[in-house]
Amino acid sequence: MLTRNWPRHLLCLSLSLPLGSALACGPDFPMRLLDNRGQTLAELPEGNFNFELSRLGKAIPGLKNVTAATYNPNDFYAEPTEPANQRDKAEQAGLTAEEQALVKQLRSLTDAHQVDVQGASLPAEIRLYLAGAVAFGAGDYQLAVEYFRQLLALPAEQRPLRSTWAAYSLGRAWVARSTEANNAIDALEQARDAFRQARQLSIDGFSDPLELGVASLGEEARVLRTSGDWAGAIELYEAQNLHGSAVGNTSLKLLMNDLAQLPEEQLVKLLEHPSVQQLVTASLISRQGWSFGDEPPNQKKLVKLLQNSTRGSFDNADRLAAVNYQQGDYTNAKAFLEHAGDGGLAWWLRAKLAVRDGDKNAAAAAYSKAAQAFPQAEDWGYRRTQDWDFETVQPKCRVEGESAILALQRGEYLQAFVQLYRSNNIYWFDAATVAERVLTVDELKRYVDDNVPAPPPLTQQERDNYVQLPVAASLRNLLGRRLLREGRYEEAVGYFDNPDLQNKAKLYGQQRLKADSAWWPTKRASALYNAAWTAREWGMDILGYEMAPDYATFGGNYSLENAALKVGPLVSEDEVKRQQASEAKPDERYHYRFVATALASRAADNLPHTSQAFAAVLCNAAGWNSSLQEQSDLYERYVKEGAYVPWAVDFGHQCPYPDFENADKRYVTQVTDAARSALRPYKWPVQIGGAVLVVGVALFLITRRQRRAARKD
Repeated sequence: MLTRNWPRHLLCLSLSLPLGSALACGPDFPMRLLDNRGQTLAELPEGNFNFELSRLGKAIPGLKNVTAATYNPNDFYAEPTEPANQRDKAEQAGLTAEEQALVKQLRSLTDAHQVDVQGASLPAEIRLYLAGAVAFGAGDYQLAVEYFRQLLALPAEQRPLRSTWAAYSLGRAWVARSTEANNAIDALEQARDAFRQARQLSIDGFSDPLELGVASLGEEARVLRTSGDWAGAIELYEAQNLHGSAVGNTSLKLLMNDLAQLPEEQLVKLLEHPSVQQLVTASLISRQGWSFGDEPPNQKKLVKLLQNSTRGSFDNADRLAAVNYQQGDYTNAKAFLEHAGDGGLAWWLRAKLAVRDGDKNAAAAAYSKAAQAFPQAEDWGYRRTQDWDFETVQPKCRVEGESAILALQRGEYLQAFVQLYRSNNIYWFDAATVAERVLTVDELKRYVDDNVPAPPPLTQQERDNYVQLPVAASLRNLLGRRLLREGRYEEAVGYFDNPDLQNKAKLYGQQRLKADSAWWPTKRASALYNAAWTAREWGMDILGYEMAPDYATFGGNYSLENAALKVGPLVSEDEVKRQQASEAKPDERYHYRFVATALASRAADNLPHTSQAFAAVLCNAAGWNSSLQEQSDLYERYVKEGAYVPWAVDFGHQCPYPDFENADKRYVTQVTDAARSALRPYKWPVQIGGAVLVVGVALFLITRRQRRAARKD
C-alpha cells in the first residue's frame, strides 16, 4: 500500500543548539503496531504478488531451475544480463581455440549457405546451428527451420551441445513463420511442439547453459496467449516463475494488466478458468498496480466479476475471503471462511472478524491457531502503510504482534512483550515500548536473566561499518539503562553490551553512590558534579529511554509522533497506570540533560556560594542545554548568590572546571567576609571601639597583674 499522509510523514531531527532546537525532515521508520491498535487489528496487510505467484502453478518434473544471475524482481537496482553476451560466452564453451575463432567469424556472416560451406571443419551440430541462426537473423525462417531440423535429426551422441538450442530456435522460427504462412495455426502448433521438445531435451541432460528449457515455457505461453488461450498461457508462465525465471514473473504481471483492460463480457468467460481466477485473486489481494494508495481504475470491476465467478466455489477460499475482507465485504468473507480450512490466513481473518464482532476470546484463540499455522519463514515482503511507515510482513510475526495487543488489554503484559520481541527487528519499537514502559523493571530483569543471554559484542570494525546490534543486545542495553535510572547501579553494569558502555555506567553509579555516602559537603558536591557531567556527556547511551522521550534507538537523532495513551476498548486502566509510573522524569526530550542539571544544582547546594566551584558548577550546567528556562534560572542563581568571576561574561559557554579542593577554605572566609561586609559602613566607629576595647583589655590585664604582685608582698 502506498498512501500519502505528509504531516505524519515529516518526522523530525532535533539538533542541539545553545538556544533551542532546529527541525529537519528525517527518514522513514518501521510501522508500530501499538501506535493505533484498533487500526492494526482491523486492517489486513496487502499480500505480496511475488509470494502469491509462488503458490500458483506446477513445476515441470525433471526441469532444472534457473541458476544464472539474471534479474531479481525484488531487487529494484538489478539490471538484466545482456542475452547476446551470455550467448556468445556459452557458444565458445567446449570448442578448441581454432573452432572458437571460426565460430566468431561465421557469426558475422549474413548468408547461411556460406556458413554451411565455410564451417565444414566444425562438428556438424555446431555448423548446422550456426547456419540456422544466421538464416533466422536474416529473416529466412524457412531455411532456419530446415537447418535446425537437420541438426535434431543427427544421432543423439553427435549433438550433445546444440540440441536444446536447435529445438528452442526451431520453435521461434515457427512463431516467426506463423505471421507469413498460409496456415498460421499449424505453424503455431509446430512451434509449441518445438518448445516442448526443447524442455524435454534439457530434462534429458543435453547441454542447456542458457537455460532454454525454462525459457521455452514463456515462449510457448506467448503462443497460447496469441491463440487466445489465456488460461494455458497463465499456467505456463506460472511454471516458468516457479522455476526461478524473472521473465515468468514479469509476464504474469503484464498479463494481469492486460486482463484488467478486457471488456467485461470477455473477462467473465475467462474467469471460468481456475488459473485465471487465481491470478486475479493474487493480484487483488496484493493490490498489484496500486500507486500511492490510489486504486487502479479497473479494480472494482475485477472485484465484482471475481465475486460473481466464484460464488459456490471453495477453491482458494482463504484468498477469496481475504479479497472480500479488504473490500469491506465481511459477509462474503465469512462465507468463504466456512470452507477455507485451517491455513494461517484463514485463521488470521477469523481472528479479525472476531475482534470486529467484539468476541475477544474467540479472537485470541484464532490468533493462536494462525500463529501456529503460518510457517516461520513465510515472508510477504516489504510494504508501505497508509501513514507511509514501512513494514516487512512476515505473517507469523504480524499475527503474534496483533495478538499481543489483546494480551495487553487482558493484562498479560509479559506474554505481550514476548510475542512482540519474537519478531526480532520487525516490531522492535513495540517490544521496546512494552519492555520499557509496561513491564516492571523486575519483570523485565527476570525475563532477560532467564531467556536473553548476552550475545558476542560487535567488533570495532563492525561498529565502524554501522552493523546493527542484535535485538538481544538492544534489549539488554534497555534494561541496563532502566536499572541505572532507578538507582540500581551495581546491577545495571553487566547488561550493557560492550566494555566501553559498562565502564561509563560503572563510573556514573560510583559517583552517585559516592555522593550518597560522603559526609563532607565538598566531597559530596564533587561526586554529584561528576555524576552530572557523566549523565550529560553519555546520558543517551547509559540513561536514555529506548523510545519516547529520548529515542536512544535512533541515537537521539530523531523522534516519532506519539499520541497520549488513554483508557479505551483496547487499553486498560492498569496499563495506563504502568506507563505513567515509568515515564521519564521530567518527561522531556533528552531527559538525562535535566537529570544532569538537577545533579549539578545539588552539587552547588553543597558548596560555599563565594567559591569558584559554586560559580563553575552553575556555569557548566547552564551549557548543558536542558532548557532555556533552566539556563536562565542557573544564571540568575549565580548572579544572586555567587561571587564575581571574570569568565561569567560568557556564562554557560566558557566555563572552567570547578576547583573543589580550594572550596573548603571558603567555609571560613565566607563567614568573615560576610561580617566585614556588614560592618563596612561603620568602619571608624568600629575601629575606635576596637581600639578602646584593646586598651581596656590591656589595662585590665595590667591592673590584675599589679594586684597579684601586691598580694605576694
